Amino acid sequence: MSENCNKSCSSCSEECSERTQPKSLLEQPHECSDIKKVIAVVSGKGGVGKSLVTSMLAVSMNRKGYQTAVLDADVTGPSVPKEFGIKEKAYADELGIIPIKTKTGIDIMSVNLILENDTDPVIWRGPIISGMVKQFWTDVIWEDVDYMFIDMPPGTGDVPLTVFQSLPVDGIVIVTSPQELVSMIVSKAVKMAEMMNIPVIGIVENMSYLECPDCHSHINIFGESHIEKTVKKHQIKTISKLPLNPSIAELCDKGMVEMVDTYYLDDIVNEIEKMEAEK
Repeated sequence: MSENCNKSCSSCSEECSERTQPKSLLEQPHECSDIKKVIAVVSGKGGVGKSLVTSMLAVSMNRKGYQTAVLDADVTGPSVPKEFGIKEKAYADELGIIPIKTKTGIDIMSVNLILENDTDPVIWRGPIISGMVKQFWTDVIWEDVDYMFIDMPPGTGDVPLTVFQSLPVDGIVIVTSPQELVSMIVSKAVKMAEMMNIPVIGIVENMSYLECPDCHSHINIFGESHIEKTVKKHQIKTISKLPLNPSIAELCDKGMVEMVDTYYLDDIVNEIEKMEAEK
């Protein structure tokens, strides 16, 4: 403590010249929660299928025998409950908020599970949205979760920053699409992760191609992919490519994402599973 400071550094609101360790912004989970690994699924822009990839990763790890959960941090555009066909609402008991379980036992928490009507818009400013995301971590009882996947809002604004600073994120998966313009957006997401000291597990290129139903050749609807250049530039090891597939879209529209064939994401899933082995 400095000579002129008569307060402890932990409560001093004035600058203390001898404070050497920055105060942690990490929020503690609910006392009844047990969450082993936290994976954030991010995108530099909207409309690239981030929520789909989040749901498919949770389904993939659940099929491997892990208990998985999805925290829907995309508060203004929550689509995860719809993909899982969830119609019931979350409720609170004397201990905390209870997430909804899907048909295969995946725990889900989303703002649409507490709104009276699914179509009600969330017209909140950034700090309120960030506060809601924190509450999904601190007030929800996440029991025995091996892997939690966080569906992040697009971009690098308030909520992604809140998640990276407040939650113990172990790694991120970046979702993108093939257009060359997107490589610049991906670079922004990678650099944000680097600034927050969070490793990039891999990149999923969604809408990568369309497979011809007759000859099974790949048709590049959005032009030639540039993802290899991007991963080489940022030294990212793992890429998974997800095609434009009408059957996947149809299953998600019906709330049946747990029926989707997720083998397209096997490379990313294998990298996520290694995290537990390397623990």
